Formats: sequence, C-alpha cells, structure tokens
Amino acid sequence: MRTPLLIALSAALLVTACGSVTPGDRSQIPRGDRRDRMVQAMHKNQSILGPEGLSLFGGGGNDQQEEGSGIGVNGFLWRASLDTLSFLPVTSADPFGGVILTDWYTAPETPNERFKLNVYILGRQLRADGVRVAVFRQVLNDSAGWVDAPVSPETATQLENTILTRARELRVASANS
Repeated sequence: MRTPLLIALSAALLVTACGSVTPGDRSQIPRGDRRDRMVQAMHKNQSILGPEGLSLFGGGGNDQQEEGSGIGVNGFLWRASLDTLSFLPVTSADPFGGVILTDWYTAPETPNERFKLNVYILGRQLRADGVRVAVFRQVLNDSAGWVDAPVSPETATQLENTILTRARELRVASANS
C-alpha cells in the first residue's frame, strides 16, 4: 500500500522539479555555465546555430551570403582572410567565432626571421573596421634562440587592407554571378 503512494509522491516531486526552471527563467542555472550560454543562445536565436541555422551549400540570396552564409561572421571577409593567408600554415580556423590563427612561418629568403598572425573578423557586415590582424615576429639569436622582435604597426594595417580589398573583389564577383 505504501509503494504506490511513494511512487506517486516521487513522480509529483519529479514533475515539480522539472517545471521549476522555465525557458524564460534562467536565474537558477549558475552563471558562466556552458549550458547556460547555449540555452540563452537557443532562446535568442531559436537555434544553437543562429537564426539561419547551418548552411553548408549556400542556398540563399546575396543578403545571406553577405551576412555570412550560416557562419558567425561575414563570409566575404572570412574567405578573403583565408585567401590572403593561404601561404601560411593555419593552426586554427573558427568560422563561428571569426578567428584564424597561424603557426610560425619562415620565408626562404629570411631564415633568421619568422612571423605568426592572428586574424579576427569582428562582425557579419563587410566594413572597413570588420577585420583586425595581430602580427608577431621573432628573430633567431645564436645564444637565446627565437626572440620576440618589434613589428611595424603598418604591417598589420597593410594586411587588413589586403583582406578588405579581396573581400570587396569576392563581393563584386558574387553580385555579377
């Protein structure tokens, strides 16, 4: 006789516990929790992949392509960045976060110097301030090995301008097709 009562009470507690956190009330989920961020993104965008979902093979007009074709950043800036950095070994490329990290590259003509780049695409629109490049340089010192060396600020600016020029070319080419 006690078993059915105990089962009914347990079921009622379980149902009550499940209903205590509603989609709009995330105050009971600890802040900084990875699941909390995913839940917030799902409620904001109705999908963990964003409002458009994931588009692998295109399938949208020019507006969707300009906005990023289902990736988190501008598609033209993303492709232009990869095109511009194609001679460098890419360590990490995150199209949803808009970050491209390269490994160290030594040009054959300067074996005592190497470079590394971090490219950050800052938004979903093709804008002049939509891309940032951080350049790191090291020189080979006989006694200390590779040592950090200064980089001219113009180097990063030139790379950003090259990426922006290529992104504009890609946009024009997509508009003409």
